Amino acid sequence: MSIVEVIDLQKSYSDPETKKNFKAVDGVSFKLEEVQIFGILGPNGAGKTTTLEMIEGLTDIDGGQASVNKINVAENPFQVKEIIGVQLQSSEYFDSLSLQELLILFGKLYKNNVNAKELLGKVDLLEKINAKPEELSGGQKQRFSIACALVNQPKVLFLDEPTTGLDPQAKHNLWKLIKDLNESGMTIILTTHNMEEAEKLCSRVAIMDKGKVIIEGKPEELIKEYDSKNEDKGNLENVFLSLTGRDLRD
Repeated sequence: MSIVEVIDLQKSYSDPETKKNFKAVDGVSFKLEEVQIFGILGPNGAGKTTTLEMIEGLTDIDGGQASVNKINVAENPFQVKEIIGVQLQSSEYFDSLSLQELLILFGKLYKNNVNAKELLGKVDLLEKINAKPEELSGGQKQRFSIACALVNQPKVLFLDEPTTGLDPQAKHNLWKLIKDLNESGMTIILTTHNMEEAEKLCSRVAIMDKGKVIIEGKPEELIKEYDSKNEDKGNLENVFLSLTGRDLRD
């Protein structure tokens, strides 16, 4: 059953230099099934984050529609926010509070009595329960931001480029956490421009470029169709190059 459905989603912004409108998201459509990891892939500026923010109810939708668990985002944004968890690219906290105190505080926003020890144990940060956010490493901060996104026991977890800037060990630790959450029954949608990450984690992906979805499907099927001539097993980055003719870092 589809738990997230996006139909012809659109978002425009004004270019500060030309003063003309440009479409950051231009007719994006896809469906996300329950207990699935779905990836939105593409280079910086492709429209991935804006797409997520509209589904989360954080950014107004200019056109089209999005629903989460059959709830229309534009019509009932607060209902949607009650059933989703959002881990942002960067997070700021009250520096005077410990991790335990922050989780309890965030839980109260949802009127939930949070078991901070259980949540921190789930993200492998139990030994840091009395630490302040500024005392955490980059990878630990990312895991803590996911713990914060779990305080309301969400049906769908949104991760926006969760491993950006992490060292290889921290990145693999976060991958394991994402897999564990999914195997526990959580539906996850993430954005990334790391194609290896998408291959390791996602059961389906949508590749975006210039505000549009240019292809959607299972990673292995896309690789077979668009990178079959590769002598090794192929990869999603070659799929993107084949479809767009440009590098992911452009």
